[in-house]
Amino acid sequence: MHYTAEMASRPLSAGTCLSILILGLLFPACSFGTTKKKPPENPVNLNTATSEQLQQVPGIGPATAGKIVQMRKTYGPFRSVDDLLAIRGLGAKRLEKMPKYLTVGKPAASKSTTPPAKSPPAVEKRSDNP
Repeated sequence: MHYTAEMASRPLSAGTCLSILILGLLFPACSFGTTKKKPPENPVNLNTATSEQLQQVPGIGPATAGKIVQMRKTYGPFRSVDDLLAIRGLGAKRLEKMPKYLTVGKPAASKSTTPPAKSPPAVEKRSDNP
């Protein structure tokens, strides 16, 4: 049986309406992947965050988080949240929703392999007079 325009104009039977209502209650639209993620409580630092931490920000998924981490590795630390506009697929409209969840702090300090310089030991002055 093919679907025709005539079929579309027919009113739905009570049984069909009931079926649609039950299905809608059992499977609400939010259960089909349209759920909103809970935003992070504190802003995420673009210069230190992992991919998983970045994905907590609304509007950032796995692909975008990977691009952010890669950009940071390639070009160094971000100076502002607006630097994200350089990422392909991340435009101004999408970025408008993110600033309150993002921050740009100092990058994590790398551990130095050389120990800090020690000051020479203090020399006591001796008097030769008894």
